[in-house]
Amino acid sequence: MPRDFDFTWGQLEGADLAWMAFLVIIAVAPLANAARNKDSIALGMVLSIILVHFAQFFLSSFQGTLEFYPIDIFSVIPVLAGDPLHHHRILTSAWLHADFIHVLGNALVIALAGVPLEQRMGGKRWISIYIIGLIGGNLAWIMSHQDSSVPAIGASGAAFGILGAYMACWPEDKIEFPLLFLIRAWPVWLIAFVRLGLEIFQMYSIQSGTAGETNIAHLAHIGGFFLAYALARPIAKGAPSPLGSSDHAMGGSSISDQIRLQNTARMGDLGDDPWTVSGKPLEGRAQRVLEKLRQEGDELETRKAWLEELAENTICPACGGEIIAIDDGGVSRLSCLVSADHIRWP
Repeated sequence: MPRDFDFTWGQLEGADLAWMAFLVIIAVAPLANAARNKDSIALGMVLSIILVHFAQFFLSSFQGTLEFYPIDIFSVIPVLAGDPLHHHRILTSAWLHADFIHVLGNALVIALAGVPLEQRMGGKRWISIYIIGLIGGNLAWIMSHQDSSVPAIGASGAAFGILGAYMACWPEDKIEFPLLFLIRAWPVWLIAFVRLGLEIFQMYSIQSGTAGETNIAHLAHIGGFFLAYALARPIAKGAPSPLGSSDHAMGGSSISDQIRLQNTARMGDLGDDPWTVSGKPLEGRAQRVLEKLRQEGDELETRKAWLEELAENTICPACGGEIIAIDDGGVSRLSCLVSADHIRWP
């Protein structure tokens, strides 16, 4: 395919479509796997952008042979932003990076700040914040450079959106982060203040002429931060952690330890099971599993294991349908596959 940013989909050849499909697969696979296994979406995103960058690096190494240029198709081009054919660039640009330093810098923020934020608000809310940050960053860049045909790439808007959302909801949390030449537990508000302050200072230096030209989109970072900051609290309502709670930063306990304590307190009572209450007490292996659950199910992991075992050996007492173990904000419960109204226990 020729180097043409303002392409039409009809110009793409079979090889171009094959490479596009490959990039989409390696971008989506880590996220799909994390969602399926109930692992961290934030870590899945880190793996996703790193894998895509490796593929991008491979393609750039063979540009004389492989006529496929991801930046031509997936980067943000402000002058093309009004064309519906190119609207996908607002999202896809976040998976492309200029070099390994660029992608590793964003991966660091997504991992160190994104993982504890995800523990606070849950995976679905977290991915909403991530998308809001990257959209906010790209829109800020597009609106301030409307006539530019220079491609913009990177997940920096999303990374700064994570910091903005964290600052809005749980500013007193302390997370391990490299700041002021030290890697230690810093309060989120300080991390956000320093990182955002540096961006504003660098942007001012460029505008005032005291610093030279740069290929870093500082305004995109700021746009991602503030849009996520503005929308974070409404999105975080109903999250596993109460808004503004500061207990996660106290007593030297890590955020994950504090969330674990909260989830343990929410596990529910195992005394009255729905089968006995409905007059259909369990028998045989199901009854033995239930007894084991009551004896050993005082920890999150053991309760999850025994609930999954119980689900395989029982049916819904209301309709006779299949029982499944579900994750309720970090706490395992049993639910009827036909209707959650039939059973949600404990």
